[in-house]
Amino acid sequence: MKIGESQNISKPPFFDGNNYSYWKAKMTIFIQSLDYNLWDLIVDGPNLPTVTLENGDVIPKLRNNYDDNDRRRVQINAKAKHIIICAINSNDFNRISSCISTKEMWDRLEVTYKGTNQVKEAKISILVHDYEMFTMNEKKTLNLCFLDLQILLMHCKLWIKLILTVKW
Repeated sequence: MKIGESQNISKPPFFDGNNYSYWKAKMTIFIQSLDYNLWDLIVDGPNLPTVTLENGDVIPKLRNNYDDNDRRRVQINAKAKHIIICAINSNDFNRISSCISTKEMWDRLEVTYKGTNQVKEAKISILVHDYEMFTMNEKKTLNLCFLDLQILLMHCKLWIKLILTVKW
């Protein structure tokens, strides 16, 4: 999609592997606008039909034993999976196609493009360290050092914004 173009409201926003945060925000609104139950399924995980064995183990229920309620639960998971699959490129499809639930798909995309909490904390620690250790290099001009500092501060601002707006 070109800048300035609107999007067809009946199609999910397409993720080409770039600008994940932007796509995630648009995709969240798109899914919620279709059916908020779909969004709940992605956030909370599916409630797929299971059966408890005599020994206490819980296993997936066989399809031929589904009742109408079981079929509705499986159908809503399939619908949410379809929406996500239609919105991603082939590389991301290969990453998430083995996932059973939409929550698992969504979480895998999140870890792929945003990282785990450990990765985020490590990035923040590196930025803080770089800021604390920043000095003017004698081999660089004042303008280049100032530019380096501006870039470092921009990265710090972006991470602060992430911390304040995204629930880890």
